[in-house]
Amino acid sequence: MTEHDPGYRDLGYARLDTHRLQRTGDPEVVYGAGKTAEQTIGLLRALTEAHPDRPALATRLSAESLATVRAAFPEATVDDVAGAIAVGPMPTPVGLVCVVAAGTSDASVAAEATFTAQAFGAGVRKIVDVGVAGLHRLMDVKDQLDEADCLIVIAGMEGALPSVVGGLTGVPLVAVPTSVGYGASFGGVAALLAMLNSCAPGVVVTNIDNGFGAGVFAARVARRAGKPA
Repeated sequence: MTEHDPGYRDLGYARLDTHRLQRTGDPEVVYGAGKTAEQTIGLLRALTEAHPDRPALATRLSAESLATVRAAFPEATVDDVAGAIAVGPMPTPVGLVCVVAAGTSDASVAAEATFTAQAFGAGVRKIVDVGVAGLHRLMDVKDQLDEADCLIVIAGMEGALPSVVGGLTGVPLVAVPTSVGYGASFGGVAALLAMLNSCAPGVVVTNIDNGFGAGVFAARVARRAGKPA
């Protein structure tokens, strides 16, 4: 940073970190929840100006905000299920992330993880509805799990799927508990604790419903694994 470049851009309502790409290899991402559509649009425009070769990503947008932001950026890549938008060119995929979701009810978290990993430069394969109540479904895709550079395993209810997958393969694995479940799931706390206490070694865990965090982690693993020697 220099005297003339403080490393951020003051937009009045936010100080956009324009040096995050230099420090971490990835630009700042707009967390859309709690922001107005106009604030999100302003941040995305500033990000595309600062990093024209990387997509400017916004997550956790309401359907109403997403519609407004989409109208402002008609060429953007949008995922309505994830509530996310990427403005600018999507990167050429490097490596492979496999997103594994226990149930169809986990779709929004799986979509956020998938969209984020793609925006952060990884190739993505998605496998859905392979929860532990029907293990034969999971066994049928084991070869696809082994091919990945990193796995994102998403489950609500009792959160058992990451332990099962972690016992079947040695691929790096990040588990995502979701808030799906009946009352005693406590909004995902039961799944979170189950994943934290996994007896399968090598399982790391994000916060509840944090598909974004899992997507960033997995993409970084896949990018490094996919780099030429």
